[in-house]
Amino acid sequence: VIADWANDRVMQWKNGDTTNGQVVGGGKGQGNGLNQLDHPRDVLIDKETDSLIICDQRNERVVRCFRLSGTTQVEILIDDI
Repeated sequence: VIADWANDRVMQWKNGDTTNGQVVGGGKGQGNGLNQLDHPRDVLIDKETDSLIICDQRNERVVRCFRLSGTTQVEILIDDI
């Protein structure tokens, strides 16, 4: 899982597959909506909740993306930082 800073998204690749990445956070263009990121800086994997915790640098927030049944639910954990 990689924070793709320049493309405002978080990408995931399966082990050994270097060509077929999947967008797992953002990917809806640069912005401040729940489904958008603005230069994500870092990402942590929370295996307990099957979610990603993303530092969304230019939106000055930390968001959690739940990866449930192929859909992504997003919540803001910290805002205005």
